[in-house]
Amino acid sequence: MKQQIRGFDTDEQGDWRAELKCGHFQHVRHNPPLTTRSWVQTEAGRASRIGFELDCKRCDEEAEKESPGVQDFGLPLI
Repeated sequence: MKQQIRGFDTDEQGDWRAELKCGHFQHVRHNPPLTTRSWVQTEAGRASRIGFELDCKRCDEEAEKESPGVQDFGLPLI
């Protein structure tokens, strides 16, 4: 589920994470060559992403729990 970024902070290890409108957090690491997010390294870069939407995995998981799929009823998946 897409959620807007409303701010940033760091976790216990000093990695940047985005605070989403829903209240959840998502890491936004700059870890080249796997993930290139050089914007996260500067205050101006992070400020430029306020309002940008990220997919919130926790919201997706919560929505899935509220709307059970076929496998939740013990039926085989085809």
